[in-house]
Amino acid sequence: MEAAAMRKASSQASLADPDDFDLTRLLNHKPRINVERQRSFDDRSLSELSLAGAGTASRGGWGYYGGGWRATRACTPRRRAAVFVREFVPSALAFLMNGEPEIVRNFLLKTLLLQGWEKRIDRFKLGEGAMPASFKVLKDPKRGVDKLVADFGESAIGRVAPVDSGFWWIIILRAYTKSTGDMALAETPMCQKGIRLIMNQCLAEGFDTFPTLLCADGCCMIDRRMGVYGYPIEIQALFFMALRCALLMLKPDAEGKEMMERIVTRLAALSYHMRSYFWLDFQQLNDIYRFKTEEYSHTAVNKFNVNPESIPDWLFDFMPTRGGYFVGNVSPARMDFRWFALGNCVAILASLATPDQAAAIMDLIEERWEDLVGEMPVKICYPAIEGHEWQIVTGCDPKNTRWSYHNGGSWPVLLWLLTAACIKTGRLKIARRAIDLAEARLARDGWPEYYDGKLGRYIGKQARKFQTWSIAGYLVAKMMLEDPSHLGMISLEEEKPTKPVLRRSASWTV
Repeated sequence: MEAAAMRKASSQASLADPDDFDLTRLLNHKPRINVERQRSFDDRSLSELSLAGAGTASRGGWGYYGGGWRATRACTPRRRAAVFVREFVPSALAFLMNGEPEIVRNFLLKTLLLQGWEKRIDRFKLGEGAMPASFKVLKDPKRGVDKLVADFGESAIGRVAPVDSGFWWIIILRAYTKSTGDMALAETPMCQKGIRLIMNQCLAEGFDTFPTLLCADGCCMIDRRMGVYGYPIEIQALFFMALRCALLMLKPDAEGKEMMERIVTRLAALSYHMRSYFWLDFQQLNDIYRFKTEEYSHTAVNKFNVNPESIPDWLFDFMPTRGGYFVGNVSPARMDFRWFALGNCVAILASLATPDQAAAIMDLIEERWEDLVGEMPVKICYPAIEGHEWQIVTGCDPKNTRWSYHNGGSWPVLLWLLTAACIKTGRLKIARRAIDLAEARLARDGWPEYYDGKLGRYIGKQARKFQTWSIAGYLVAKMMLEDPSHLGMISLEEEKPTKPVLRRSASWTV
């Protein structure tokens, strides 16, 4: 049955010239997008699309494999690149909003096949449910056919396996289901198994006493050493969202029901932990400032033994009286007070943030616009680390210098997440302002991957141009603002706690 489903997926994708699937074709849509497909393709263009070559991986373009289009590759020009799972997310949403679900379906099925591969890094076997960070389509010279080559971390910088890929895969599957209204794909045995494998891997019991997910540096979008090891907000927010999406899509059969029970238990603990210990506003900052340390017993207020002297000086001026956010990391004796855009926006979309917390995050963005948005949306994190701290935390990473790349750089792809969070919280003015800023420069600058500088004024010194996810992030933001109903495919409403039914006892008398 699974093999038949894969054959069907391959046969449904049409043959077409790669330029016809260039996301730039959607840039001039007003107000809706109608696309004529040209059905022409030849062997020469297929060979040009073979995504080979080391050291050329960037973000987003088209991948063709086995008779069907599978995903966007890195750049819109015809260059060789890898197809990254996380980078496909805004493209997937753009295609779904444009009525092209088959492309997303093909991607979901193909990456699902890769999940089943045996994964070894230096003779060490990875967990069964791991999803690849990326894959390439290579030409087999002996057999004359295309083959997929997946990267589970063995080719990554620092040899770090991606934690977020599996979560993004579940989120895309739920977006596909919500957009098409078709549960058939999610209910296939192979998709059900894929969801359970991902959930099994991250719900495994161990020695950890926290419901959050323990991760290494470089396991997410910030894929270099940046001090996000431990319990980074990006992973915890995606973990929460993937848990909720999985709960909506799992079938309550024998295997699914047991998994659903485990998910419900974890969600309750995770939401309490994140909302209580990761949340920071003016009042909470003042409480931490007055913390006592070395508190032992269940009555301890400073449960993680965070030393008040570890609060950075910049935070006291940065924190407004109105506003708040989820901090970057919380673990024993360590609290990373940096702001991370992706984690906070996903927390809003997944309803990990309560309505009051979501409103406070938007208040903070308004109050600290120059710091968090500047002249090019959106700052990936704030503030940048520099000096001796930069040397220690990044290992003197020449790409992550202050206010560049992942160290406080500005990433246009994050525009769609900010816009979605704005729509959900009813703060459309913020979204329009951010989109106006992006429109003033993005196309003129050649759709770069990221911008440098404290205000995001300069094109990143190593930023590749014509990045598909920069284009897709802008497109998704525009389409959601024009038709806010699109938000439903990526947003989850807060679950209302059910009130217990009060029954009058037999001994009750008036």
